[in-house]
Amino acid sequence: MDGIDAVHVDLGGKQPALLSTHHYPWPAHLHQRLHAAAQGARLSATEFAQLDAETGDCFAQAAQSVIPAAGEIVSIRAIGSHGQTIAHAPDAAPGYSLQIGNPHRIAEQTGLTTIADFRGRDIAAHGQGAPLVPAFHRAIFQTPDEDRTILNIGGIANLTWLAGTAATPVTGFDTGPGNCLLDAWAQQHTGQPFDHQGQLAQAGTCQPDLLHRLLQDPYFAAPAPKSTGTDYFSLPWLTRHLSTTYQAADVQATLIALTALTITTAISRSYPSTQRVLVCGGGWHNPVLRQALIDALPCPVESTAGYGLAPDWVEATAFAWLAQQRLRGQAGNLPGVTGAHGPRMLGAIYAAGPYQPPVQ
Repeated sequence: MDGIDAVHVDLGGKQPALLSTHHYPWPAHLHQRLHAAAQGARLSATEFAQLDAETGDCFAQAAQSVIPAAGEIVSIRAIGSHGQTIAHAPDAAPGYSLQIGNPHRIAEQTGLTTIADFRGRDIAAHGQGAPLVPAFHRAIFQTPDEDRTILNIGGIANLTWLAGTAATPVTGFDTGPGNCLLDAWAQQHTGQPFDHQGQLAQAGTCQPDLLHRLLQDPYFAAPAPKSTGTDYFSLPWLTRHLSTTYQAADVQATLIALTALTITTAISRSYPSTQRVLVCGGGWHNPVLRQALIDALPCPVESTAGYGLAPDWVEATAFAWLAQQRLRGQAGNLPGVTGAHGPRMLGAIYAAGPYQPPVQ
């Protein structure tokens, strides 16, 4: 929840070609409200509608930051907008996942068709609604030369298993917290949105008793398919495990160990034949977390940058690709990943421009 990643991408070739990129930070007043909503704050219908509209306006501005000159807008087919997740509980009865950022406002302000609400259909088909990026990972990172695990470290960390043989089904799941607890704890104790260069973690020492308690959460032992969200792995979740007073740096070091251990254990148990781990997402830039992963895994751990796409832009590009899948009438989910009852087209289409009556 540190901001919006926007890409202008050409998907016409074998590999995505990034034409422009932009990171759009949330305005402070909006970030606070989004964070509170994701932590379970009660909102009236009016407050929710206002938050949805304001968030949509920010997505529209982020999109406009990568749109070329007005005369060239005709070359853009659509916008894929994931939205900001404020609730995710696919195993509830009924399951749900909520992303806000009003797509009507995006389409209206940009003049471009907008595809949004990607997770809902998969959940309606009894899937987890996440992770949704593995189909994209298969399209650009799979190779017959080796077995690969793609690791995305965003707020939540997730894996995609790409076997060297195309006949082997793609699988994947959320391992648990990626950056979400690290960022939230750093924000609370340093006033910064994340732990720059892992400085707070480097000043501390992992606390084995705290790490042990955190690892007892049943999510980590649950079988796939599974997914989770930052509304679950949140500061209140962490606070419940703080049975004594710890130094802030020691907690941060322990959270590094939690993220690294849950990721590496998941890879070792689920994908032991992995020959290479390719990492994307903001977590790659945390040198303490990156080194913990390298030290714990027996195979090379590398950035996706050397394989066609910089780690900061993989997820945004994936949702452009999912928008393309929707416009083509093709499935965007992988039932072997999400557990859905079958392939499904993902996302709703919000058409560009004013209403045009059909030709009689």
